[in-house]
Amino acid sequence: MKYKSYSLIAAISLFAACSGNQKPVDLTTQPKKAAAKYQIGDVTEKALSSSARLPGQLVPFNEVNLFPKVNGFVKEILVDRGTMVKKGQLLVTLEAPEMATQLEAANSRYLQAKESAQASAEKYDRLKEAAKEPGSVSPLDLDNASAKMKADQALAQSELSNVGSVKTMQDYLRIYAPFDGMIVQRNVSPGALVAPGKATDQPMLILQDIHKMRLTVFIPENYVDKVDLNQPVSFTFNAIPGQAQTAKISRSANALGSMRSEAIEIDVPNNNGQLKPGMYAEVKIPMLSGSKSLQVPNNAIIRSTEREYVITVRQGKANLVDIKEGLAGNDSTEVFGDLNANDKVLLHASDEIKQGDDVQ
Repeated sequence: MKYKSYSLIAAISLFAACSGNQKPVDLTTQPKKAAAKYQIGDVTEKALSSSARLPGQLVPFNEVNLFPKVNGFVKEILVDRGTMVKKGQLLVTLEAPEMATQLEAANSRYLQAKESAQASAEKYDRLKEAAKEPGSVSPLDLDNASAKMKADQALAQSELSNVGSVKTMQDYLRIYAPFDGMIVQRNVSPGALVAPGKATDQPMLILQDIHKMRLTVFIPENYVDKVDLNQPVSFTFNAIPGQAQTAKISRSANALGSMRSEAIEIDVPNNNGQLKPGMYAEVKIPMLSGSKSLQVPNNAIIRSTEREYVITVRQGKANLVDIKEGLAGNDSTEVFGDLNANDKVLLHASDEIKQGDDVQ
């Protein structure tokens, strides 16, 4: 009887468990995740502005690092930082006592060779005069004397050239200014040992010609064929606001540098000395009329450490397109990439969106 009561209780418990509120879930009937909704913008094609604003920097028209040509000690420095110098002005004198000894030795060898050449010439003249008497001098002796005279004369000429070479080396002990300018750096003092050919050493002096300056501007690769080289440019220096100047483009590199840009230069007179090398300027570069470019809203560009891209929408799918930025405006930025006018791009997108994601 007791056994039957236990069985009844177990049956009631099992029925209660099966008749609870929880029901099995049919996963196949669950709705699919809706496509994310984003704001959509357009890729537009607009004519470029008549000019582009790019940064420029002033550099000296000429600049030279002055190194010694021979080993020596600095004897005297006649200029210092800030000194204005003229072309041909003496700047530094060096001393090298061994050069005086070399010059004396070279002079001695030349004098010896000269005396030998004179003696050979006199001997040849005597034999030649004596040879006028038939049988007095053999032709072989006369030929030998002529050869000896020519050899001694050549040796004397060689020793004379050696003397000139030593004198030229002595001239290198005096450093002159190669052009008008200003000394902007001095790195040696009297008594310092200097030597040529040491790439790791600093130059003795740095000379810059600042009477006229070069305003250097680097044109991005995408604009090199759109710059109007015949129109004047205007520029304003950051250190001298409010004073706009105009000038023609003086020269262009006609080649792209390591930064994928072309350097152009504008010659700027510096008559009053107000301009300094290294000054930055905002330069307004004229563009050829009729040039157009693709532009996207500023908030459509996604930037990461690896790439810059926009996300276009094609048939409801996200498509990541790498771009390069051009000129930026208040609302839109010029871009270069696999884009076409009227393409749809996502606004305020993030790098969480992947290629092929559903978007609306």
